[in-house]
Parts: sequence; structure tokens; C-alpha cells
Amino acid sequence: PELKFGFSSEFMDRGDGWPSLRDRYRLPQRDVRGLDHDLAYRGLESGALHVTDLYSTDAEIRYYGLRVLEDDLRHFPVYNAVLLVRADLAARAPEAVAAMLRLEGRIPAAAMVEMNARVKLDRVPESRAAADFLAANFAVKTEAQEETARERLLKNTRAHLVLVAISLTAAILVSVPLGIVAAKRPRAGQAILGIVGIIQTIPSLALLVFMIPLLGIGETPAIVALFLYSLLPIVRNTYTGLHDIPPAVRESAAALGLPPGACLRLVELPMASRAILAGIKTSAVINVGTATLGALIGAGGYGQPIFTGIRLDDTGLILQGAVPAALLALLAQGMFEIFERVLVPKGLRLKPVA
Repeated sequence: PELKFGFSSEFMDRGDGWPSLRDRYRLPQRDVRGLDHDLAYRGLESGALHVTDLYSTDAEIRYYGLRVLEDDLRHFPVYNAVLLVRADLAARAPEAVAAMLRLEGRIPAAAMVEMNARVKLDRVPESRAAADFLAANFAVKTEAQEETARERLLKNTRAHLVLVAISLTAAILVSVPLGIVAAKRPRAGQAILGIVGIIQTIPSLALLVFMIPLLGIGETPAIVALFLYSLLPIVRNTYTGLHDIPPAVRESAAALGLPPGACLRLVELPMASRAILAGIKTSAVINVGTATLGALIGAGGYGQPIFTGIRLDDTGLILQGAVPAALLALLAQGMFEIFERVLVPKGLRLKPVA
């Protein structure tokens, strides 16, 4: 009973997973953790876990010297790896399907363990390990596409900038008008602030998954999700900046004969500009960090090396994504500091004298 169990999230809920395994073997554990499969091995290494699920071809079995328990009650069925393809692929690319079918039943478990070990333990690129296997067993010569660290950095930076720039620009164009409406129309304002607040509370992974049925995978759903997450800081700060303008200022503008539109453009927005820019800056920094999750749905960016590094237990790869993302966030913050000096009226930037 004192053993600590932790399983991959998928294993926790599937039909032949933890609930049925517990019943079949009459295990007493109730406080069982769900976590990422690759991180579970680190939990075993650190002693935070004692038992987890594994794949029989995982390289970590040999690397960590793990003891694999035998399923003597035959709870688990035989698992085979499969490739899922679209039904029309055979008509569109018959050569590709024929090439995949040649592999059917011809990759023994020992060979899979060896390839996994080369990738995870020897740091051989996955494309190279697969190419070597095909050359040795099928006499198929392929050229493994291997990127240098500089090429990966440039590619990931371009992808990340696209995600951040498009989503943040769209958020600014939508959020500032929404903040103005919220400040000018109190009833509508409560609804607007409530809606963008609710959106902000949706877990980012869940929102990305919700986008897949609507927009597929890739950049588009990631951009839409980032756009939605960028709304709240800008809307709220625009609302706050306009709402906090002293009534006397508005009365003075009206006394000078300024119509509402001119008053908004010439008086209110300049006075609220500091708060608005602070909201945009907050959204930009949040956007840069959240954009790393886009890699989970094929959007690329700095999240790609981070998640690949987690899967391969490669700290160097993780840093190739984490460090540039942190630097980009600092750069974005610095840029908006400069924008503040240019766009905010000088009188509003003066510090009060004690």
C-alpha cells in the first residue's frame, strides 16, 4: 500500500487501463497520479514514483534498469503498432501506401527497442535511425533530413513570430474598441468583461483541442486560441484607463465644444494610452509563452524543441525552445517600453514630485 503509483493520463481512463487493472489484481492504491508518459520515467528515477505503465519497446527500460512486471493474469491484450491513413490515400499516393505495407510485420520488437535506444540514449536523429534501419533490412537508401541547430532556431523563430504577431495584432484591433464600448456603455461593458474573463479561465490545452474539430491542426487554430487569450488584458486595461479619467477632464472638453468622437480621440485615448499599452504588453508576454503550446497541434514554434526534448529526455533540446522564448518575451516587453515613451504624452509619463 505504501508504493506510489503514477500512470500516463491516457492509461488512467482507458478500458484496459488503471481502473480495470486495479480490480483485476485487487490493488489497494487509491491516490494514483496521472502525468505525461515521458515524465513518469523521471518520477521513477527521482523516487517520486515506484510503479508506472510502459511500452515494451521503450529505451528507458534498459537505460534506467527497470524491472518489468509480468502480466500473469493476462489482463492486457496483445498490442500492435498501426499506421492510420486517410481512406483515399491509396488512390492519391499508391506508392506511399505500398511502401508502408512492406513494413507490415517486419519490424521485430528487438529492432524497435534498438532504434529507440539510438534516438533516446545515443542522441541519433530519428530520421537517421529510421534510414539506417531501412538500408540494413530493406536495401532502401534514403537521405535523412537533418537540420543544424541554427536552421532549427531560425525555423522555429519564424513560426513563433507568425503565431504571436498575427494573434496579437488581431487582438489589439478587436480589444481596444471592445474596451471603449465597455467604458462608454456600462451594461454592455459588464457582459464584455465577463465574456473575455471566462475565455481566459479555459485551460489552454483544452482550448487548443476544442479548436481542432473547427479549424483542423496547424497555425490557424493556434492563432485563434492565442487571439482569444490576448483579449482580456487589453480590454480590461482599455476599460480601466478610460473609466479612471477624472470627470472634470471630460467636462472641460465638453465646455470647449469638442464632440464625443473628438473628445475620445484627442483627450480620452491619449490619457488612457499608458494603461492600454500596459495591457498590450501583458498580452504580448503571455502570448509568447502560451504560443509554445501550439506545437502540440502542429503549429511549430519554440514549443517544438521543448516537447521533443521532454520526449527524448534531452535538456539541450528543451533549452533550444525555452531560452529563445524567454528572450523573445523580454524583447517584446522592451519594445513596448519604447512604444510607451513615444506614444504616451510626456505629461503623463512624468513622475510625481514628493
